[in-house]
Amino acid sequence: MEQNLSQYRIFYEVAKTGNISRAAKELFISQPAISKAIGKLEDSLETTLFTRNSRGVQLTDQGRILFAHTQRAFEELLSGEMELKRAREFHMGHIRFGVSNTLCRYILVSYLKDFIEKYPHVKITIESQSTSHTVAMLEQQKIDLGLVVRPKPQKNLVFLPVMDIEDIFVASPSYLENLKLREGADADVFQVGNIMLLDRSNITRRYIDEYMSLNHIEANNLLEVTTMDLLIEFARIGLGVGSVIKEFVKEDLDSGRLVQLNLKTPIHKRTVGFAYYSNRPSDTLELFLDFVKS
Repeated sequence: MEQNLSQYRIFYEVAKTGNISRAAKELFISQPAISKAIGKLEDSLETTLFTRNSRGVQLTDQGRILFAHTQRAFEELLSGEMELKRAREFHMGHIRFGVSNTLCRYILVSYLKDFIEKYPHVKITIESQSTSHTVAMLEQQKIDLGLVVRPKPQKNLVFLPVMDIEDIFVASPSYLENLKLREGADADVFQVGNIMLLDRSNITRRYIDEYMSLNHIEANNLLEVTTMDLLIEFARIGLGVGSVIKEFVKEDLDSGRLVQLNLKTPIHKRTVGFAYYSNRPSDTLELFLDFVKS
């Protein structure tokens, strides 16, 4: 399209009003400027678009063809402007989250609850998977934001911490009492007890494996569990000693439903937060991040 868009805008307004004077008022330009623009457009298209008469101007057959196309074009532009305005006024953006089942239930849900109450028109998509998969999806631009344990530093990857978590071992009082009666008060719980850990695909499991290896702790009777929820529930019913996140069983510990095992060397805390790439700007993403920070 060789012609300037402003020429088509002038043509469209003149054709719509049928009068150069009214079009000039609508466009806030002079009548001579409109006549000049129409003349340039007719010259470039090598056709006559209007016939002039005492009442104004009238489209020629060629002018009606062009008007039909310009009308659709400018209506589409107006529709696009209205959609952008509506999206801005109602915060109708889209955020794609990546998060593990555990962090989704115990951390993300609480943030989303308050955020959705404030911005109900934002579309939320959640990809539930492991932390390593979430980081990979961030790199591939398949998600906008990941709730993860602090990842290794990467170029343009920003990490916004939201809380520290502490891994601990817990069991029900009845399980520990029965274990003591059966194996003796001095027995090593990790040697004689049923030790419950997440499966090996989980990043928390790898973290606990590393801790146990460094501290020469071996579990003779190991039960692998697929989710943190099941692990906590199994500990509650007295199935064994579970490796859980302390912040997620606070009520159980406070009520005495679960008991925390004393470790010679405590497990170092980890930091959980939202990870995103700073070189991929999004107004809706910024809206959520500002909400988290506040």
